Amino acid sequence: MRVLIVGAGLGGLTLLHGLRAAGIDAHVYERSARQGGQPASYGIHLDANGLRALHNSLPADNWKHLDADGVPAPMVVRFHDPHRGVIATIDKRFPENATDPVTKRRAISRGELREALLRGTDSAPIVHWDKAFTHYGLTDDGVRAHFADGTHAEGDILVGADGSNSRVRHQRLPDLRRQELGIVNIAGRVPLAGDVAATLPAELTDGGINNVVPTRTGWMFLSTWATGDPYLVWAWAAAEDSYPPGVRDLDGTALKHLVTERTSTWSTPLRTLVHATDPGTITTVPLRTMPQLPDWTSSRITLLGDAIHNMTPMAGIGANTALRDADQLRRALSTSDNPVQAINAYETAMRDYANQALKLSTRNATNAALATRANRAAFRALLRAGTHLPALRRKMFGPTAR
Repeated sequence: MRVLIVGAGLGGLTLLHGLRAAGIDAHVYERSARQGGQPASYGIHLDANGLRALHNSLPADNWKHLDADGVPAPMVVRFHDPHRGVIATIDKRFPENATDPVTKRRAISRGELREALLRGTDSAPIVHWDKAFTHYGLTDDGVRAHFADGTHAEGDILVGADGSNSRVRHQRLPDLRRQELGIVNIAGRVPLAGDVAATLPAELTDGGINNVVPTRTGWMFLSTWATGDPYLVWAWAAAEDSYPPGVRDLDGTALKHLVTERTSTWSTPLRTLVHATDPGTITTVPLRTMPQLPDWTSSRITLLGDAIHNMTPMAGIGANTALRDADQLRRALSTSDNPVQAINAYETAMRDYANQALKLSTRNATNAALATRANRAAFRALLRAGTHLPALRRKMFGPTAR
């Protein structure tokens, strides 16, 4: 079996390693160059699903470097009043995942993770750079992928791992399109050094997930990454129609002024974070999501990650779901001689957990950015009540919440 993978992102590279370890001839085709093709991005938190997938798929040396680059990140979620501090703390650390050397939750920069995934691929021509996919065609016994430079590649299966604007998806499932949610995040990044670090309380810098819940609409998300030079990422989420017209076109200075105005009465640490943010790091992130995935008839063409279930960042599980896809597809292809049956098994499983992730991510985004004042007041009251009532807390956040 020969598998063609379009896209050298996290899911595509994980699948590449997993398939080759299973004795399957897999190749990745990436539109960018080997160096400089990936824009700078924030870090990610690897959860148990993502870490299991990486451990199952990667050679020992790749896993060793990934493990060394990641830092522990507690699964603790806090909700803050912007004036009076923490309203509620939800501790969702699973004992087995907190201590297991594979599944212990950790933070890592996307660049470090990608380099760990690329280790060992330069010595053999298994990742092909400067190959912009244009379209595919079916042959008598497989599939042919065409590229912008006039070349093509042939295989038994084609996997679209080419991101949220996937060209493979546009051809394979042309009616399945992302939806605008009417929400825009304004996000920035602050180095954790000097006066800024000294000003912040420990709960904002321990790697947990922090949410600031004002009495009115809007929401702020904050989390820190201790990899390399430590930094904190914040994001202000609100309905797009609550901003001035043309907010997506504003520069970092104007965006910083907007968030500064909306947080002007907040506590000193939170205002300090926004004030200390370099406008060059501030940008808008319009929130889009795929709808709930319908059933379709499987073929030799399949998709993984953002190419099929692009979701909002408001649940923090998009990258981990892509890694889970890679592991799921690896297992399906390595245990079946029939490509289409294997893909059907993968797609059936993937739709189930991906639809759950899409639902959670969309719900979090709309609850944060589109809530009415009455909804917000009720939510804050429930948070406070959940602090004292374990049964309510478990109902709101799951059986493992403490």
